[in-house]
Amino acid sequence: MKKKWLLPIFASFMLVSGFGANSTAQAATVDELTKTAKQYIGAPYKYGGTNIKTGIDCSGYTRYVFSQLGISLKRTSKEQYTQGTAVSKSDLQPGDLVFFNTFGKGVSHVGIYLGDNKFISATTSGGVEIDSLNDPYYWGSRYVGARRVAEFTTEDVEKIQAEQAKVEVKEAAIDFSIVVSRGEAAIRLAEALNLDTTDQNSPFIDVKPESKYAGATTALNKLNIFTGDSNGKFNPGSPITRGQLAKALVIAYGLELKGEPTTFADVSKEHWAYEYVAILASNGIATGREDGTFGVDEYATFEHLDTFIERINNAQ
Repeated sequence: MKKKWLLPIFASFMLVSGFGANSTAQAATVDELTKTAKQYIGAPYKYGGTNIKTGIDCSGYTRYVFSQLGISLKRTSKEQYTQGTAVSKSDLQPGDLVFFNTFGKGVSHVGIYLGDNKFISATTSGGVEIDSLNDPYYWGSRYVGARRVAEFTTEDVEKIQAEQAKVEVKEAAIDFSIVVSRGEAAIRLAEALNLDTTDQNSPFIDVKPESKYAGATTALNKLNIFTGDSNGKFNPGSPITRGQLAKALVIAYGLELKGEPTTFADVSKEHWAYEYVAILASNGIATGREDGTFGVDEYATFEHLDTFIERINNAQ
């Protein structure tokens, strides 16, 4: 059953509860919030960044997502921690802002609660990604609290839970023997580009000179194809998404847009990888799927990488 509020009553409620005059999210649903937040998965992290395409930090991300829904947030995580009303961990609802202490003192990180003990945020290690609120290795011990800056309608909750279950089953079924990691992608790209990989002094702190990825990552970094994260890590063992691969290929081969960009159902113009995917498609390198999607946030496979490189070479 849809939850409807009379605007005058809700406006009064916001003033009493401390939500503030800028919080007008009652027209938004949990489904809209979730779709808006997830469409930026994989967007790169940049300290102090506010651009979803070139780099964004944690509070910049929450502020950007909420702005798409007509909600105004302050700029920093500390400032956002003063907005709305406090919410206990046991009463969290999708759309609540969750805060963490990552520097040892005070609030220094913010994310958006999605339900089922999961939240999404812009992280220094992997850009925008979904994590567990109770992660015993990191987030669980750093949780500070939560604030509710808006009420989202709870229609379609069962639908959302069903979709989440499908995603979890799909992820569990992934064969990681065919998924290409960032390290393996670097090796194959360096080989395809005939780069000199004799320099083993990788600029990344997690790629030692003796690593098999050292030469390739160093060569690609010199060309700004792979730049790593804000912590100086390359994360060679992490899977690379099709969107991230599109960006690497466009930069590596200097591809440019040809004609009108092809549109895909899962890559909106606001998606951080839109430009790269559009360029790849306009050059006939990527054609998408029968359902009109590109699979921008899905993990790329060795087959995808080899096929894309082969098509680029044939086109040149």
